[in-house]
Amino acid sequence: MSASLTDMMEAGRIVVRAEGNMVSDMNGEKVMFSTRTGKYYNLGSVGGRIWDLIAAPVVIGQVVDALAAEYEVDREDCEWEVGAFLRQMYRESLIEVRSF
Repeated sequence: MSASLTDMMEAGRIVVRAEGNMVSDMNGEKVMFSTRTGKYYNLGSVGGRIWDLIAAPVVIGQVVDALAAEYEVDREDCEWEVGAFLRQMYRESLIEVRSF
């Protein structure tokens, strides 16, 4: 079951990469090509780290916890930034968001 964009950050949502994307490392940043849309994306270093964390289905809160610890940032700020990034990825059909 897919979640809607508006309730994406609701507790317990699961996120995972969508199929059809080719990713490469370039100078410490991840770049991606969507074979479905023909678009290129620069995920940057933090976006690339998020991409790594969602290789397998994972609860969004676990992604936030991992990043907040790794980058030593406030969890609330991290949650907001991760949410914005994931919403954009969802709009571009690069990820899937699921309920339990």
